[in-house]
Formats: sequence, structure tokens, C-alpha cells
Amino acid sequence: MTTPSPAASRRGFALVVLAALCWGTSGFSGSVVARYSDLGPLDIAWHRMAIGAVVLLAGFALSRRRRSDAVPPLTRGTAARLGLVAAGLAAYQLAYFAAVATAGVSIATLVALGLAPLLIALGATALGHGRPDRATVVALVAALVGLVLLVGVSAGADTGTAVVLGALTAVGSALGYAVVTLAGGGVPAGIPVTLVGFAGGALLLTPVALAVGLRFTADPVALGVLLYLGVVPSALAYAMFFTGLRTVPGAVASIVTLLEPLSATVLATAFLGERLSPGALAGGVLVLAAVAGLYAHRLRQPVPTAGA
Repeated sequence: MTTPSPAASRRGFALVVLAALCWGTSGFSGSVVARYSDLGPLDIAWHRMAIGAVVLLAGFALSRRRRSDAVPPLTRGTAARLGLVAAGLAAYQLAYFAAVATAGVSIATLVALGLAPLLIALGATALGHGRPDRATVVALVAALVGLVLLVGVSAGADTGTAVVLGALTAVGSALGYAVVTLAGGGVPAGIPVTLVGFAGGALLLTPVALAVGLRFTADPVALGVLLYLGVVPSALAYAMFFTGLRTVPGAVASIVTLLEPLSATVLATAFLGERLSPGALAGGVLVLAAVAGLYAHRLRQPVPTAGA
């Protein structure tokens, strides 16, 4: 595997940041859809995957008309990675929206995104990708502390069976996200990993949704938000994320995506009138500092010599 150039690494880092900011609107969008319709977590997850797959298919068809390069051959290892991406995406989406419906956005986001960097770091080490360097570990600790301050404070004194069940469901979401990150990073460039992941994930969710009873909505607000959910924080954001993963290690990308709860909090403050406590503000600053520190560390890395 070739070492990415500093310019490619910085570009990949920026794409992962943009993807995380887009994802920050997902929980809020899902809540709006549930408020204006009778769609449940499975319905919302299926719509998101299906709409995203259609948008990605249209974009792939248009791009293939303009490009003459051939898609790399599909090896058995790449096929296995794509299958894991599809299964991980389906599990991640379903478990996340189920956790939001059960325990609320705060706890679902805290558990899912708080555990994901740890699971990815452990998975990368187990797969022989090496241990995270000191800068990544420091950034991980700082980001997790900031995340607890940012989201955990708002969870406050929530207790009861619903919160426990929601937290356990969010663990499944974290596992799905970790699988997507670890498997998607090894797919060769030129293979539409985002399209295959969303199309495969939608196919996996379809029999489950039909068995339970897939519901639709005619409410214009819910439909508009579902379209947004399928296009921006899904098709666009995941395309940027998987492109960035080609030059950004999974452990680093997982820390950067902790910007998602930060952007979600900013959105709630701007549009829902929520006020941030001093502790939450400090947590947001800490998450930003962790991501900025990682970016500065990557800028200081030496340029690899030819043949390295």
C-alpha cells in the first residue's frame, strides 16, 4: 500500500470533517420525521438507506458517462469488505434510530459515538494495523472527555429501563459503525463502496421492514426531511467519508467524527432554542481542540520519500 501524500492526507481529513458535520443533522432530522408522521426507527432507517442508494446510483451513472477508466476487478477480499460495509451500515442506522426513539438523542449519541473510536482502535490493532500513535491516543481521550461534557451533561439524571435499553441498542450502533469504518477503509479506489453499501444495506433491511410492516408517509414536511436525510447526511456525507478513509487512518477518522454530536448540539441551540451550560461549552471546545490537534499533528508529519 502506498503512503498518501500530505496534500491527499489533508484533503481526506477535510472530507471526514465535512461528513461528520453533515451527520450531526441526522438525529434531529429523524426526530422531525417521527414528529410529523407515524414512521418508526426501522421505517426511517429504510427510507434513509433506500433514498441514499437511489441518489448514489444516479450519481454513479452520470460519473461513468464522463469517465473512461475501468472499475477495478472485484476480488474475494474486496467483496467481503463490501458485504461487511452493507451489513454494518444497515445495523448502524437501525440501531441508532432505535436508540434515539428509546433513550433520546443525547444518550444514543453519547454511547454510539463515544464507544466507536475505542472499538475501531481495538479492531485496527487486532487486525494488525498497528497501535495508534501517542497523538491519536491523547486526542481520543480529550475528545471522549469533551463528548461526555457536551452530551452527557444534558442526559443528566435520566434513569429507568428505557435508558438502559437505549444505551444497549446504541452499543450495537457503535459496533456497526466500527465495522463500516474498518472494512470500508480497505476498499480500492474506483469501486463505488458508498453505493454498494447503501444499496446492500437497503436490501438487507427490506425483508425485515416488510415482515414488521413497512410504513410510508404523505406528510410534506416528513417527506422533505426524509429526502434531505437520504441525500445530505447519507449519500453525500458517506461518499465524502469513504473517500477520506483512503488517506486517513480509521482511528483518526473515528475521532474526527465526534464532531457529529457537536454539530447536533449547535443545531439544537440555533433552531430549538436550547441553551448550553458552561460544562457543555467546555466539552465542545475540547472536542474541537482534539480534532484541531490531530490535524496539526498530521501537518507536521514528514513527507514520505520516493519508494517509501
